[in-house]
Amino acid sequence: MAKTNSFCWGCSALLFLCLVGFFSTPAKAALKTYQFDVQVKNVSRLCHSKPIVTVNGMFPGPTVYAREGDTLLVNVTNHAQYNMSIHWHGLKQYRNGWADGPAYITQCPIKTGHSYTYNITITGQRGTLWWHAHIFWLRATVYGAIVILPKQGTGFPFLQPYKEANIVLGEWWNNDVEEVVKHGNKLGLPPNMSDAHTINGKPGPLFPCSEKHTYALEVEQGKTYLLRIINAALNDELFFAIAGHNLTVVEIDAVYTKPFTSQAILIAPGQTTNVLVQANQAPGRYFMAARPFMDAPVSIDNKTATGILQYKGIPNTVQPVLPQLPALNDTAFALSFNAKLRSLNTAQFPASVPLKVDRHLFYTIGLGINQCTTCLNGTQLTASLNNITFVMPQIGLLQAHYFNTKGVFTTDFPDRPLTPFNYTGAPLTANLGTKLGTRLSKLAFNSTVELVLQDTNLLTVESHPFHLHGYNFFVVGTGVGNFDPKKDPAKYNLVDPPERNTIGVPTGGWVAIRFRADNPGVWFMHCHLELHTSWGLKTAFVVENGKDSDHSVLPPPTDLPPC
Repeated sequence: MAKTNSFCWGCSALLFLCLVGFFSTPAKAALKTYQFDVQVKNVSRLCHSKPIVTVNGMFPGPTVYAREGDTLLVNVTNHAQYNMSIHWHGLKQYRNGWADGPAYITQCPIKTGHSYTYNITITGQRGTLWWHAHIFWLRATVYGAIVILPKQGTGFPFLQPYKEANIVLGEWWNNDVEEVVKHGNKLGLPPNMSDAHTINGKPGPLFPCSEKHTYALEVEQGKTYLLRIINAALNDELFFAIAGHNLTVVEIDAVYTKPFTSQAILIAPGQTTNVLVQANQAPGRYFMAARPFMDAPVSIDNKTATGILQYKGIPNTVQPVLPQLPALNDTAFALSFNAKLRSLNTAQFPASVPLKVDRHLFYTIGLGINQCTTCLNGTQLTASLNNITFVMPQIGLLQAHYFNTKGVFTTDFPDRPLTPFNYTGAPLTANLGTKLGTRLSKLAFNSTVELVLQDTNLLTVESHPFHLHGYNFFVVGTGVGNFDPKKDPAKYNLVDPPERNTIGVPTGGWVAIRFRADNPGVWFMHCHLELHTSWGLKTAFVVENGKDSDHSVLPPPTDLPPC
């Protein structure tokens, strides 16, 4: 086997020492500045070379390092031909939606030749998050990790690892992704699926021309490593495992969990999972692998990305062993894995679950078919919440809200579907049209919200990972079939439920989340499958201001991109 690209632990250690030095002033928050140059670069994968949009010519993009309490200033300069915006996925951006990043929700995009500085204060968060483009499908190549270290002098609530590494899972298309999407839209159908999955931008040796495009992680016998795993794929939930090595889950979406050990993990697009791995096997080379989970009758790129866990001193000629990943449609593993996730819920890291609910919301998730005069067959596939397909505005919703601009959006998004039905019964294939609108839901400041997301069998059932901007939420309940408001709440976990920013709604099932609406602004909520987002499976919450200026949306920055 050809030589692989080894991970440079020395570089990592040096970077870490530099960071520790940078942050070593006790109890003093640092100001970290980053320059993101959005530029096109030729990249070769799978025997194909193509120009891709990158940040600083890197694929994946640079890791953003900070400590809890720091302020980040990230100046994004757009040299590419596309409009650009960057979302800082999972950062709460208190009162500061201007730095959240989704195009036409909290800002208009950064045009070619222009810049915008994202001013982000990290409050009460530590762990692994990530950043990505939030316009068109550009996050196919424009993404990277965010590593938030604990405050100086504060350790992890688990065994201190010897070293750590980022494992960013993604997808690769041989053709220009934006052209692939345009072609699909012309047909009114899904675009062609990806040609490969990747680990840190590399597909691994199971793909053609890819032995040199293989991520390798060198480990020392007897040491413990922290892997920060991110699913940056556009449309695929992924299983991840390392041959011969158990994974101990200690954090999800930058929130500590009660540790548990598993042979594999399941991670949906948008989610992060931190695991501890002990290098306790016979020294050798072991494949790490990522492959999709799909338990619905939907076409998917079922190819396996691989990287290599390589014990120090073992030559590259040793053939790696492949891990046993769960089967493509292993629903039982998916449900069982997610059921094990629990918040740490200690005095230092409490799970402050809202016990009293001010507002009950029930949103159905559906696919549909609408008329389309520009599509070749006259119709197009679409998606909706409560049968409403979201229409993107031409100016940022946050600007329209802040400046009270009329005619941009309404706040009449229904709290529940207007026509209840047997949501997860036999497939429904008639009357699949949806209503179109830029309709939002208004939430009173500091009110407590319970939202039940219900999958439906409109066309087909399918798992949908939903992401809420500006907030974490508690996943208090989940189940298969139709949500029963009389019986299911009795089974809620209100003590130590997992706290996250992105949650998979199970195929043909439901999930119940709770959060306190204490972050004023306009906050996007959408399916993190890029296909479904582009079809309209999204909405936003308008969270009202509190009683004083300290609990109100901050004024917009002077360099906010014009519309």
